[in-house]
Amino acid sequence: MTPIGYVRSPYREKFAVPRQPGLAARVVSELRLDPPYNNPDAFRGIEQYTHLWLIFGFSLVGGDEVFRPTVRPPRLGGNSRLGVFATRSPFRPNRLGLSAVRFAGMKKNSGELSLFFAGGDLVDGTPVYDIKPYIAFSDSISDASSGFATDPPARARVEFSKESECFLSELAEGDYPCLRELVADILSYDHRPAYRSCADDGRIYGVALYDLNIRFSYGDGRVLVVSIEKLKSDQS
Repeated sequence: MTPIGYVRSPYREKFAVPRQPGLAARVVSELRLDPPYNNPDAFRGIEQYTHLWLIFGFSLVGGDEVFRPTVRPPRLGGNSRLGVFATRSPFRPNRLGLSAVRFAGMKKNSGELSLFFAGGDLVDGTPVYDIKPYIAFSDSISDASSGFATDPPARARVEFSKESECFLSELAEGDYPCLRELVADILSYDHRPAYRSCADDGRIYGVALYDLNIRFSYGDGRVLVVSIEKLKSDQS
């Protein structure tokens, strides 16, 4: 298979990427189409749809090519094993993923064509292999059973330290649109490894969003954004 394009998103690493699409609804990503798929005729009528399916590759999933029939879903604490085909684990035979995202428009610039979408759960650089429209009457099944994922994940209150507030206040308008809301949206979910989650471990964690290093901690039932700073040039 040949990718039709590659994603540009604020997620520079796997840590802190939402574990399902739609959880961080404010995050807008860009799919830059490669030739010959950057022909506007290939997208004629797409504006009629509010949501799309993206079929993509888990490009950061390493490991050998030996088939592993079971995985440890983070949702189950990482201690229980289920069949890989009974989960959405990225450790799949062909490393393929499927995400429903909100269509946020298209833009053509100097011969390049980009599709924008919101609520994605894709790391920057993810290859996309196909796009299909989301059809509400057939794709939304009201009486479906969701196995062990019956409820959305819990969210915590996100607060900002004085240092991070200072950084946000000094940002030039338009450099990072809605950065405060975006950071709060993403960090409100517990992204720690299963053996550390649900505990106030006193550690400082870091995640790269855009070209920024966001440092944060868990404690007292909240997430505290300790600092926000530019990544060094060799890290961005």
